[in-house]
Amino acid sequence: MPVSLPLDSLDAAVDRLFAHVGPRIVLAAPLGLGKPHRLLNAITRRVAADPGLSLELLTALSLTPPSPGSGLQRRFLGPFLERHFGADFPTLDYALALRRDQLPANIKVEEFYMQSGALLGSSQAQRHYVSLNYTHVARAVAERGVNALVQKVAREPGGTRLSLSCNPDLTFDLVDEVARLGNARPYFIAEVDPHLPWLDGPCAVDADFFDLVLDLPGPTPDLFALVREPVSDADYAIGLYASTLVRDGGTLQIGIGSLADALCHALVLRHTRNDVYLALLEALSPGLATSKLVQSTGGVEPFRLGLYGASEMVNDGFRRLVQAGVLTRRVLDDAEAMARLNRDAGTPEDDARLAFEGRYLDGAFYLGSKDLYAWLRGLDAEQARGIGMTRVSHINELYGNNEALEREQRRDSRLFNTCMMMTALGAAVSDALEDGRVVSGVGGQYNFVAMAHALHGSRSVLMLRAVRGAEGQASSNVLWNYGHTTIPRHLRDIAVTEYGVADLRGRSDEDCVLAMLRLTDARFQPGLLDQARTARKVAADAALASGAEGNRPDLLSKKLAPFRRDGSLPNFPMGSDFTPVEQRLVPALAWLKQQSALPAGKLRLLLRALVAPASTDTEAMQRMALADPSGLAQTLEARLLAMALARTAD
Repeated sequence: MPVSLPLDSLDAAVDRLFAHVGPRIVLAAPLGLGKPHRLLNAITRRVAADPGLSLELLTALSLTPPSPGSGLQRRFLGPFLERHFGADFPTLDYALALRRDQLPANIKVEEFYMQSGALLGSSQAQRHYVSLNYTHVARAVAERGVNALVQKVAREPGGTRLSLSCNPDLTFDLVDEVARLGNARPYFIAEVDPHLPWLDGPCAVDADFFDLVLDLPGPTPDLFALVREPVSDADYAIGLYASTLVRDGGTLQIGIGSLADALCHALVLRHTRNDVYLALLEALSPGLATSKLVQSTGGVEPFRLGLYGASEMVNDGFRRLVQAGVLTRRVLDDAEAMARLNRDAGTPEDDARLAFEGRYLDGAFYLGSKDLYAWLRGLDAEQARGIGMTRVSHINELYGNNEALEREQRRDSRLFNTCMMMTALGAAVSDALEDGRVVSGVGGQYNFVAMAHALHGSRSVLMLRAVRGAEGQASSNVLWNYGHTTIPRHLRDIAVTEYGVADLRGRSDEDCVLAMLRLTDARFQPGLLDQARTARKVAADAALASGAEGNRPDLLSKKLAPFRRDGSLPNFPMGSDFTPVEQRLVPALAWLKQQSALPAGKLRLLLRALVAPASTDTEAMQRMALADPSGLAQTLEARLLAMALARTAD
């Protein structure tokens, strides 16, 4: 086994790396939080300065704080970004260069998952994107001849072991794939981060798992924390509908973003405030709670048995479900014991093992807010034992490891993912545009959809907003056809928009089209129906379903308004990274952006701003440094902001 060599110098670490692997580095780095930014910057700067060296970086999800922009956006984001990420946050050099198409000729970056929408304009990023299922990444990296890996780790308190903590997802699988090919083991460098939560179990290793352990002196930058998004009415409606599909005693997988936050909040309401939850469902869709689909597939009662989480990503939604007592079903890594427990035939020994070593949450990586990281750091011993951070092949695959065990653990799985668009025939568009440009990546979505079809009693649920864009340029996300597909229509299962749920599994094309029409915004239903008729996919006399004409954003907001006012549906259900005054500014700035999306709308805004009264929200104007504007540009910004604050005050 290799022996690790502790170092406290970035330059010394880079020297060791080149001395071991030579001038050509094929470097693997984890996705998301597990990247050692300072070390990666030291490596890329060394290569950029020396044409005799070359670097091929194989990675994904290179997290970069957003740009503050200009105008009102800069006034808001500038102070917030410095506070949230820290003034010393080490932005990845290569990520900034990629956005500008300015990577030097001797550096190449290949990513299999991108920060959503951030690299649509980058030729270098788009050309070198690698389309892979998450579970195939380790194989592809090994076949590429990887000769080095860098990873951020946590050190065991009072001990010497290291934890891969946030990113055990691909490292262990990569080791196995390299060995399978008979290749030399890559040179492994760890950078210890004192802010990274220590997690034991499958993700913990002895220090000599790494060849070199970098323990940098001085203060360590904060961990990259996602900014929690506000949840809209449409998001809440989707989350509420989706929550009725979850069966007590089952298994949960979720993605990230405001739709996942809405779903988790709805599940918490179902468990802790069931009367409010049922009232919400009745307001949203009378009779939904007793519908055939809900009664046969999910439920609306509080959770007696609880849920088990098995998700590639552990996020703030799971944190909230644990805190609310929803994620309480535990599993053992023993197929026979799990079979007994699932059939209510567990022995006293099974029960004792379940209480001590059972896990309520398994994940491959975690990423979220500062509150998520603080929660992980503060877990007591019993809670911490219940979380298993492990390899992605265990989470995202059913076959190839221990299928019998995983079938017992993952009973009644509900695998929730989001997509951008769906066709009326049930295909989903999640990762790219029809011209081929990649928005994000496939990630694990296909894995989970396929798994839902393979696991008895499990369902894949794709969630999407029915409409995108502002009123003046609204477009339907339910389309007749699209030039790119992420999930093919033969894997269609359950679809959810803010207007309802469509069970598409095993349905004919005609039934599928009619079900998707019921999920479509009323403005786009007639055109979609005409296209279906032309394609001979529905009868010539097919009609829109009764009540579907009510699929309108204003009516949806009216249904949810009382629950918005009484706090049952807060803007930030997972907590907020914004101060109270910033929380007032967020919807105001969003309203301005929406109203100015078209040139005509921008002109109307400017004309209205000229006669708008000054704002009475002194605190908000001070936060934006516009309490005492000087000059025409600042005066106009102050008037626009005042108008937006008044418009969104409720």
